[in-house]
Amino acid sequence: MKDWLMITLLCVIMVLNLLDVLSDLELGVPQWHIIQESFLVLLSALGALYISTDLLCRTRKIRQLAAQLKRADTRICNISNRMQAARQEYTLAVQQQFDLWSLTRSEQEVALLLLKGLSFKEIAGVRNTKEKTVRQQASSIYTKADVDGRHSFCAWFMEDLIQPGADNAQAA
Repeated sequence: MKDWLMITLLCVIMVLNLLDVLSDLELGVPQWHIIQESFLVLLSALGALYISTDLLCRTRKIRQLAAQLKRADTRICNISNRMQAARQEYTLAVQQQFDLWSLTRSEQEVALLLLKGLSFKEIAGVRNTKEKTVRQQASSIYTKADVDGRHSFCAWFMEDLIQPGADNAQAA
């Protein structure tokens, strides 16, 4: 809006100066004055042309960026939908494994919180229990899952998600 106002203002100045130059030519005003006002007409025209060109370029660029943003939003939406589906599948797989290990309801809650990375103290706070209780439940989970501890427990679920050769791809 500001750009269009500047373009309009410069065009008005240019037209008024041009009319003044034409009027001065008829009145026989000294040549230096006509040259001076003609120079103002030229500068106004160049300023309006420059701002118009710049505005058109910026408008075109904004449209291109808007189109790119729309395409990116679509891709993100598609990825988000795939991630949502993957999350649901993963949650189902985790739940099925908990059932295979015969984890109690409380152990399942603790196990999910362990997988989310919460500390024993944080889990105790979330579940409104004592930290000692959470430690005992975690120990029971590790025994049923046949793992050494928290890291092995989390790694058990992550192992199948990490594609073979991922380490080689990163090293290259």
